[in-house]
Amino acid sequence: MTATIVPSSQAPAAAAVPAVAGPPLAPAPAPLCFVVDEESSIRHFLSLVLHGAGIDTMEFAEGAAMRAAIAQHTPDLVFHNVSLDAADAIESMVALGASNYRGAVQLMSARGAAVLEHVKAVGLQHKLTMLPVLKKPFETEAILTITRELKLGMAPPASHRVALAEAIAGNWIEFWFQPKINLRRKQLAGAELVVRARHPQHGIVLESALLPGAADADLLALARRAIDAALKAAADFAALGLHLKLAVNIPLGALAKLEVADVIKAYAPARSWPGLVVDVPEDQVLADLSLAGELARRLAESNVGLAVDDFGRGYSALARLGELPFAELKLDRSFVAECGTDKVNAPLCKTVIDLAHNFGRAAVATGVDKAADAVALVSMGCDFGQGFLLGQPMPEERFLSLLRQRAATQGRSLGATDGKPD
Repeated sequence: MTATIVPSSQAPAAAAVPAVAGPPLAPAPAPLCFVVDEESSIRHFLSLVLHGAGIDTMEFAEGAAMRAAIAQHTPDLVFHNVSLDAADAIESMVALGASNYRGAVQLMSARGAAVLEHVKAVGLQHKLTMLPVLKKPFETEAILTITRELKLGMAPPASHRVALAEAIAGNWIEFWFQPKINLRRKQLAGAELVVRARHPQHGIVLESALLPGAADADLLALARRAIDAALKAAADFAALGLHLKLAVNIPLGALAKLEVADVIKAYAPARSWPGLVVDVPEDQVLADLSLAGELARRLAESNVGLAVDDFGRGYSALARLGELPFAELKLDRSFVAECGTDKVNAPLCKTVIDLAHNFGRAAVATGVDKAADAVALVSMGCDFGQGFLLGQPMPEERFLSLLRQRAATQGRSLGATDGKPD
């Protein structure tokens, strides 16, 4: 399987500068990358990775279209496939040299190294900056390494610890979007909102440095913001003709105190609204199974499904139930890791997937980091996947940029599924 992917995307740290009168400066334009490959899945894979890293892309199915675009656009980086007939890639190297292109060129191919090196030599003859050739198949980390070495895109996150209460008071909270992929169709099926804090001095702070030790009142305030953000984003996406089912993470205790139905009514989602998923950790669900089940049934009336997150160890408790009120079982990343090769993790994943399907529910794999694991999950019948291989969180504007690009190249559907298992 050729995976559709996205990387970890982080925003640059904001430098402390003195206040200056006058209008705010416009943000610097994002770097641009050309992606040339006859396989649409490879183009989409690279675009997701690069958009998540803060880099815009233009996709081309063949070199001729890219060569025509050179007159109007100047990319910072070119990913160019070398197909069975290397003549197209060679012609592109000649054209880039003739245009005095000063960015970098990354050749990629499943072909032998000799052919790749020959095309690279042509590029060098035309004074192009040729990166070491990239053999297919490759994974997200290889792409991120290239962008980091070229210093393109967004900076890594801050390691600074920030209290959630301080982030809320400072209005630093924002939500990023992690793609959720239909594994069998290899299409976007939804997205999960993950919390970030944009600290004025330290830059982007991850949830791992934000949530530990947070007070219940602050977690409740964050939960309200998450639902508001999800409903607003759903409306923005619908305006593009894309009806994505979004997910938010909320502790069971906070969820019990939220009047979710009232919030949804206030937003009055359109009839085509695909609904919302609320992820609750497995240990909290099992600690109060009756409350979790009651909330799941109540939320379902508002087109909100409750998903059991980090699931796996509580298999026996849910297997004994006469019905499963939860919309999804989200496999814990520790079981997903190496499930393509590990003789212990593979049967565990298959067991959980079968449990979900026996109750007519969806199975979601989290922490999908390797192509071999994605292939194994498809063979097991897993419905959806999230993870480093399939798409790391990115700011809303980056995610919207990606969706608009899909709208322009693929039509109104944007290549998305309806968010339901096949």
